[in-house]
Amino acid sequence: MPSSRPPRTPNGVPASGTNPLRQLRASDLRGVARLATQATTGISRVAEGVHQSVRGTLGLPGGAQPGRTGGLTGLIYQSIRGVTHLVDAGLQAGLARLEPFFSASTTSTEVLWEREAVIAALNGVMGDRLRQGGNPLCTHMGWYQQGLPLDVRALGASGAATGKLLVLVHGLCMNDLQWQHGGHDHGAHLAQALGYTPVYLRYNTGQHTSTNGAELSGLLEALVASWPVPVTELAVLAHSMGGLVVRSACQHAANQAQGASGWLPRLRQVVFLGTPHHGAPLERAGSWVDVLLGSTPYSRPFARLAQLRSAGITDLRYGHVLDADWQGRDRFRSRPDQRTPVPLPAGVDCYAVAATLAARRSPVAERLVGDGLVPLHSALGIHDDAGRGLSFAKDRQAVFYRLGHLAMLGDASVARQLVQWMEPA
Repeated sequence: MPSSRPPRTPNGVPASGTNPLRQLRASDLRGVARLATQATTGISRVAEGVHQSVRGTLGLPGGAQPGRTGGLTGLIYQSIRGVTHLVDAGLQAGLARLEPFFSASTTSTEVLWEREAVIAALNGVMGDRLRQGGNPLCTHMGWYQQGLPLDVRALGASGAATGKLLVLVHGLCMNDLQWQHGGHDHGAHLAQALGYTPVYLRYNTGQHTSTNGAELSGLLEALVASWPVPVTELAVLAHSMGGLVVRSACQHAANQAQGASGWLPRLRQVVFLGTPHHGAPLERAGSWVDVLLGSTPYSRPFARLAQLRSAGITDLRYGHVLDADWQGRDRFRSRPDQRTPVPLPAGVDCYAVAATLAARRSPVAERLVGDGLVPLHSALGIHDDAGRGLSFAKDRQAVFYRLGHLAMLGDASVARQLVQWMEPA
């Protein structure tokens, strides 16, 4: 398959000088317009909440609902939101009619690296809202190679497909293109060293990990069934949040009646790169922001801003992998870890790569520093409660020092460890 990548700098980043307007697609205009109108509605709700709080401190009557004013004031805020809704409907209809005139500006075989990176970050932060609102900027799960949708028939016709299938699952706010790091791609490296055929998943990281896990299980079922040659070995390489999605997919498949004859029995190996199996402190800090903002009447309306973060992000507080971990619970409320323990998939060789920015192991480095995002114990599946721990064998754990969360994607030592683990005995 010919590459559509732009000229690269020595560190593997697309060269500058590309016209930014060429990165836009016709549907992006509708997506941005919807975000603008939703922002206007959100700001009006914050302003109305502050207004009601001030009235309350003055002893004046408020609205019938928390955060809502009554009387003429409430009518004004409702009118603002009503007009904004009408503007959004008009913009969507008008821009949709104009799309055919602009759609020829980009071709379906062109990989827009910068645009895809922005879209991936946006989906990570608010992808659940994008999907609920039907925003064209919402990412839909699918298989890719070299940044283009996977064509299984073309792959079979070219003879490039092997029976050793490697699936790569990226992390939060990222996409399939970002496995290319510093001029290195673990998928391409394992293809050359061990004969795998790499296939890259792209998905909306702002959705619940269990939602993505169930969808991934279905896509894996279809992929194995349509693969042009019999799949003799299925391996998965997952980075960061991607590891939680993979564990969720395995649990979903194991609970299905067809699990015994589907993709799961073909799964031989799963390698987790910096996966927050037991959560990440940064999301827990985010939950405390909710608590602090809600502590006074004046700051309470601004808690809406902290609660813009996606379901995928809040799932990283403790490392949710099941629907039961979040269903029926306020995901912005600070609460202890109430997950249902989920072990590693049975009969699958599972490996954990962890990194730390420190030069050596220490209690501070293990629990706080980690790789800058994920603590060492979380990446290794270690938990103070033994019932929640994940049983990675000692020879299936690897710790890399002075290495960051993203840097492990392009690190030569990590690449060598992957080959050593995944090479046939």
